[in-house]
Amino acid sequence: MTATRQTVPADQPAQTARLLEVENLTVSLPTRQGHCNAVDGVSFGIDRGAILGLAGESGSGKTMTAMAMLGLLPHGARTGGSIRLAGTELRTMSQRGLRNVRGRRIALISQDPATSLHPMLSVGTQLTEHMRHHLGLSKDAAHARAVELLTTVRIPNPEQALGHHPGVFSGGMRQRIAIASALACDPDVLLADEPTTALDVTVQAGILRLLDRLRRERGLAVLIITHDLGVLSAVADDVCVMYGGRIVERGRRAEVLGRPGHPYTRALLDALPHPETPDSALRPIPGSPPALGAIGDWCAFEPRCGLRIEACGQRRPLLNMLPGAPAAALRDAATTDASTTDASTTDVTSTSDHEAAATSEHEAACFVTAPAGAR
Repeated sequence: MTATRQTVPADQPAQTARLLEVENLTVSLPTRQGHCNAVDGVSFGIDRGAILGLAGESGSGKTMTAMAMLGLLPHGARTGGSIRLAGTELRTMSQRGLRNVRGRRIALISQDPATSLHPMLSVGTQLTEHMRHHLGLSKDAAHARAVELLTTVRIPNPEQALGHHPGVFSGGMRQRIAIASALACDPDVLLADEPTTALDVTVQAGILRLLDRLRRERGLAVLIITHDLGVLSAVADDVCVMYGGRIVERGRRAEVLGRPGHPYTRALLDALPHPETPDSALRPIPGSPPALGAIGDWCAFEPRCGLRIEACGQRRPLLNMLPGAPAAALRDAATTDASTTDASTTDVTSTSDHEAAATSEHEAACFVTAPAGAR
């Protein structure tokens, strides 16, 4: 049984309507102080055949955002906003309805295949069980599709592999099996939560190439959740950077990673090791991410930012379109005094460069600039 989706050519972006739309999503969790937002006003969309990267440190709200799409939030969680899959609202859908979405329309690749794959069940059992439930396949048809899936993700001797338990395989092979399991019911959206964690660099590259190939061949909309911007530089079309439950920067991959407009994005890039200069010291981000409930209506990154100004601790910056200047963030004209805005520092490119940047929809939520190397 082969996929019937239209292949997306490698040399052109997806042109179809946006498949997954998340708009002003909030997720609040119960604490001793009351409900506090773990996800605060997050909005993004993914087209068919596209890869969106969601980046940030642990605790920034990335996985919670993905779990909200599947309706797998902790007991007592409250949500707001909208999550639409091909026009169908998921946030208010019943649990019975969501059971037909999970695995069938939206599939999840967990960050640790050693725990997401049951150690006591054979690979064949784990691949065929939900195919028979969601697709109504017979035992023989499900077995044949499982062989096909393992072939797709390039597991050697797929027929024999179905009889083995996950512990027989290496970490990279287990992750490929987890991807095959996610693809079993031919989903529309693939949520990959830290898909390259604990894998060596060579195996990471193989997994990323596999995800890139699958989204092109099957027209999958893929959301990659990671703390490593280096992973996104290889495959993502668009990048959203999250901090404190909020998106602080978003845009095309080349714009966000090449001309970061938020000090936090700049800090994440500076913290990456550089193979060209192996003797250079790593540059960790000072401080720690904010605790749940510790963020008010101001910039969440302000306590750790070396570029903070008075406004950062007084009000929350909104996402604004960046001008053409490298790594510049627009100040909110409605709330920022003219004395703090210097037009000469916000537009230093030619008209054509400015227009190119504007059409890329590169946005950042910051009152100040983020020059290279700044903290």
